[in-house]
Amino acid sequence: MSTTFVIQPGQFKLSDLRAIWKSPVKLALAESAYAAINESSATIDRIVAKGDAAYGINTGFGKLAKTRIPDEDLELLQKNLILSHSVGSGELISDEVVRLIIAMKIASLARGFSGIRASVIDTMIAAYNAGIMPAIPVKGSVGASGDLAPLSHMTLAIMGEGPVRVNGQMMDAKAALEKAGITPVVLAAKEGLALINGTQVSTALALNGLFLAERLLEAATITGALSVDAAKGSDAPFDPRIHAVRGQPGQIATANIYRTLLNGSEIRQSHLVNDERVQDPYCLRCQPQVMGACLDIINNAARTLLTEANAVTDNPLVFVDTNEVISGGNFHAEPVAFAADTLALAIAEIGSISERRIALLIDASISGLPPFLVQGSGLNSGFMIAHVTAAALASENKSHAHPSSVDTI
Repeated sequence: MSTTFVIQPGQFKLSDLRAIWKSPVKLALAESAYAAINESSATIDRIVAKGDAAYGINTGFGKLAKTRIPDEDLELLQKNLILSHSVGSGELISDEVVRLIIAMKIASLARGFSGIRASVIDTMIAAYNAGIMPAIPVKGSVGASGDLAPLSHMTLAIMGEGPVRVNGQMMDAKAALEKAGITPVVLAAKEGLALINGTQVSTALALNGLFLAERLLEAATITGALSVDAAKGSDAPFDPRIHAVRGQPGQIATANIYRTLLNGSEIRQSHLVNDERVQDPYCLRCQPQVMGACLDIINNAARTLLTEANAVTDNPLVFVDTNEVISGGNFHAEPVAFAADTLALAIAEIGSISERRIALLIDASISGLPPFLVQGSGLNSGFMIAHVTAAALASENKSHAHPSSVDTI
């Protein structure tokens, strides 16, 4: 971690998040953020001192919200919250996604609406910079109540509880913190709830999908252009006039990319005249329409996820100007779910048109290339079964693209 990224709360750019995802960088928090953090924490202290009931501060949680907790048990309340909610299952979330989770949670808490002490945020930063990655199981959140279970596993690490990963090796959090010279956190009133209520895990997983989808779109666009040349297709379908009259921005941008990639092609020059084909199959000709629509979806998802990455999504929220703690529902991840579902649609469609190009290229009657792209076909099956695998994967993608966001009760 040679590079240090300074978090300015609420000001992440997509490029910032992509950089954190791609490789480890040290984190620091802008000094200007600490005033709002301290004011928010002081508001919680005043509420506790006053003795008024406030959800998550001196009450139980969820259906136990009407249970009043004595002041002497407020620290234990927060500790018990984390321990009882650390019940995720499945494989562990990868380090690149965990880095996003922690960075976004730090930025959210640092906006000054969560009532958490600066020392807790500083401990999160110190543990992150020491390479201590919480062991967070991938399953356990339904997204509609905040990512409670996975964020509890995140919080265990700074408490010195549970397992963590350091340089890819599993070890106890307590030992990892001790080795790094970091004192485990003892959570105060509201802090446990602030740490585990939010959409950072859902958003990080969706961002991971977004960044991979961007790579997929780029690779598929390049291979699509190569396929046009391989099949001696026409570049006429990429004429800017065609796309201008429709007006779809992704389609216009994508057609321009195909024109650029195919510009100066000697293969294209070789069959400009005396080519008996009138037009190419859809999988070549309609690439700007399909891939352009996918580009628009990916860009729309990126806007939603960037907004969420900069958001405050825990509950209740602290408003220092009026000395109030107000319960709401920012933990509900519906915007993230819709973005992830549309990303899945785009990914599936990119796969489908890619499979159709493979089918075209191995079919000698259409492509003009050797059957199954191999000399001596018959003795050698070439890409026959590779295409079958592609068809199987394209079919599987359809089931993965079924919207998960509709499965809410």
